Amino acid sequence: MAVEIKVPALGESVTEATVAKWLVKAGDAVAVDQPLCELETDKVTVEVNASVAGAVTELAVQEGASVQVGGVLCHIEAGAAGAAAPKAAAPAAPKPAPAPAVAAAPAPAATPVGANLAASGPAVRKLADEKGVSAAAIQPTGKDGRATKEDVLAAISSIPAAAAPAAKPAVPSGPRAKADREERVKMTRLRRTIANRLKDAQNTAAMLTTFNEVDMTNVMALRDRLKDDFEKKHGARLGFMSFFVKACIAGLKELPAVNAEIEGEEIVYKNYYDIGVAVGSPQGLVVPVLRDADMLDFAGIEKGIGDLGRKARDGKLSIGDLTGGTFTISNGGVYGSLMSTPILNPPQSGILGMHKIQQRPMVVGGEIKARPMMYLALSYDHRIIDGREAVLFLVKVKECIEDPERLLLGV
Repeated sequence: MAVEIKVPALGESVTEATVAKWLVKAGDAVAVDQPLCELETDKVTVEVNASVAGAVTELAVQEGASVQVGGVLCHIEAGAAGAAAPKAAAPAAPKPAPAPAVAAAPAPAATPVGANLAASGPAVRKLADEKGVSAAAIQPTGKDGRATKEDVLAAISSIPAAAAPAAKPAVPSGPRAKADREERVKMTRLRRTIANRLKDAQNTAAMLTTFNEVDMTNVMALRDRLKDDFEKKHGARLGFMSFFVKACIAGLKELPAVNAEIEGEEIVYKNYYDIGVAVGSPQGLVVPVLRDADMLDFAGIEKGIGDLGRKARDGKLSIGDLTGGTFTISNGGVYGSLMSTPILNPPQSGILGMHKIQQRPMVVGGEIKARPMMYLALSYDHRIIDGREAVLFLVKVKECIEDPERLLLGV
């Protein structure tokens, strides 16, 4: 009996995926729950497993093809030992041609509008092409039924604002001089999503960044003194991230706007603290979320971050791991960054950027001393967070890190 293997439900609001990699080929024998392929969604990579044991008789789609939830990926002949002659993979379904940017207007019966535009001068044709106006939308008034520049402008003015054509993406104007020494690789779905979300953040939020610096002397001394005992007791390394998570939560509780978001004409204040931790993965930057971080102790935070980091590196993050954060922390210091301006993770209103710890001369008690210093950056949405609140938030984080006993005592 032939069994269809279909694209599973991929999470809330996710309806499409890309077949990133086939792990089997037509003719292979497979066992129950054996991985068949990897699907890449906007957020994570998902494995699809065999629901029955048997032989793969056909791959319905090729690698790189887009598939919808419920679509057929392959067929398995249940109980078969393996097909002798594998069928070729079906070609990816062609995408439908885009609809014209402007609804076609009825043309005079005697002369087709398209022909009039073709017979018009080059300046008229160039204007129509630049503005994305179709020939069918232009009512010609020139001699012999030809379209004029005024006709094109009239067609443009009649287009509703919502229906205005989108700007065309940049395309090469001609052969590239060193094309033989270049390589073109299609962007992954995750990379496209990252690019779109970051650009959306710049376009929709009034984003600003404020900076401060923190002396890491005391927290480093505390960590060095207790890290061995901490690891023996809890089975987790004591890093700096747990201190910063705790410090940020202290700041968020004092300045709730930094933990809020804008939804329509309302501000949504969140009385919970789901902290996103930016992690580099083989597929790109992802931000898994540490749920109810305010309820966790230092060990719970370190274990939680460790688990999320491993899942990110192994491509095992689920949709639930990546959604619903209220505030994000990004540590560019692990890559050597001295200072940066992190970009907001919509719809959140704030993100803290940590950076490299570096010895710098500081004035301490009237004397110049070498201190391990770190620059901190808070990018925030100025529509909801005022400069005063942003500065006070960073000051609170600075106080907690420079005097870590505050975190232990909750002051």
